[in-house]
Amino acid sequence: MTRAAARRTSRWTTVGAVTLVGALALAGCGRSDGGGAAGGQAGEAIDDSPATGELTVWAMGNEGEVLDEVVAQFEEENPDVSVEVTAVPWESAHDRIATAIAGGETPDITMLGTTWVGEFAATGAFEPTPEGLVDESAFFEGSWETAVVDGVAYGVPWYVDTRVLYYRTDLAEQAGVEPPTTWEEYSEFTEALQSAGATWGVSLPPGGFDSWQYVTPLAWQQGGDILNEDGTEFTFDTPEWEEAFTYYKSFFDEGIAEPRRLEGGEIEQAFINGDVGAFYSGPFHVSLLLDQGGEEFADKFAVAMVPGADSRTSFTGGGNLAVFEDTDNRDAAWKLVRWLSLPETQISWYEISTDLPSVQEAWDDPTFSEDPYLSVFGEQLQDSKAPPAIPTWAQVSAVIDQELEKTTRGETTPADAIATIQQQAQSIGTGN
Repeated sequence: MTRAAARRTSRWTTVGAVTLVGALALAGCGRSDGGGAAGGQAGEAIDDSPATGELTVWAMGNEGEVLDEVVAQFEEENPDVSVEVTAVPWESAHDRIATAIAGGETPDITMLGTTWVGEFAATGAFEPTPEGLVDESAFFEGSWETAVVDGVAYGVPWYVDTRVLYYRTDLAEQAGVEPPTTWEEYSEFTEALQSAGATWGVSLPPGGFDSWQYVTPLAWQQGGDILNEDGTEFTFDTPEWEEAFTYYKSFFDEGIAEPRRLEGGEIEQAFINGDVGAFYSGPFHVSLLLDQGGEEFADKFAVAMVPGADSRTSFTGGGNLAVFEDTDNRDAAWKLVRWLSLPETQISWYEISTDLPSVQEAWDDPTFSEDPYLSVFGEQLQDSKAPPAIPTWAQVSAVIDQELEKTTRGETTPADAIATIQQQAQSIGTGN
């Protein structure tokens, strides 16, 4: 896997396999103490003295390859600590963490895809975030929520990502249209890009793996959600979800979106060639497009906040840092996590990794506030959301993927798809 491909994977990773909770139960290795989740409390506070001792950290994808560079700064500031970073490929990370928990051989700290938090926290493997370690309000709300399970935070958001709309400015100018803000404008906008020469006005996955990330924001934008307020019941069988499926399906019915998923590498070239007028993605695509399209392509595309209904809510992803209950160096582990959450550290980390800061204050730096692309992502992060951190989300989201594909292919109706999702989600349960 290339570094660019690793970055792409790390941004939106989810779990498609059987949940860890079930796997541990089958193996007879689940923890019976419930860990920190059962107590519903924050962990014991950490002091401000220098970190000491040895730490082991697992990090995935590009982050695992370059984390040593920023950790070296932490070691300079804390000369009596030694940090060993292990780079773990994303494709094996989930199973490796599960195996480590089952065998009681965990590192001190691990990076997590945001959709993994609920599943792993349910095993009791993580320590709750210490009281006062960080200021919750310093983070983007949608990002902070990815670390919270049943009202308890496990770790902190390390970096964030969100999706915005990439579009061809030259085609938009030729068609005489501005970036859309509403659903109606979005339909008109993508049709206009098509009339201006794009084969497909927008590229959307017709279903299948992780397509829930594209359709779920359409429900959120109308006030719909995945769970009720107390987090005990699924709420798919609502007009908001049916309308989300109906609207998503319309792009395929009207021939605006190609009924085929464009994989990594394909979407960039299709966009550069003008075959695709718009698509949704994270910030990593800016550099990919500039690298592959050349400097002259910079004037042919831009990014905009996602169009919406009652709101312009987008999906948020990224990576979190969690500390294991079994760590032999608890205080130093949390001190490293806290240090990685400092605004100045996050700015330095962006320069090394191109990961966007999870701490809002860092976005005041000109690196982000004055960049025509990154500033849009910062604005979008003010209205972005993640799915609930429940152990069974991988299984539930797989049902959404399946039913969305059947819907776009005309094999079922939006109403029937939503009914099926609700029924299967209830059968699966929240795992809490």
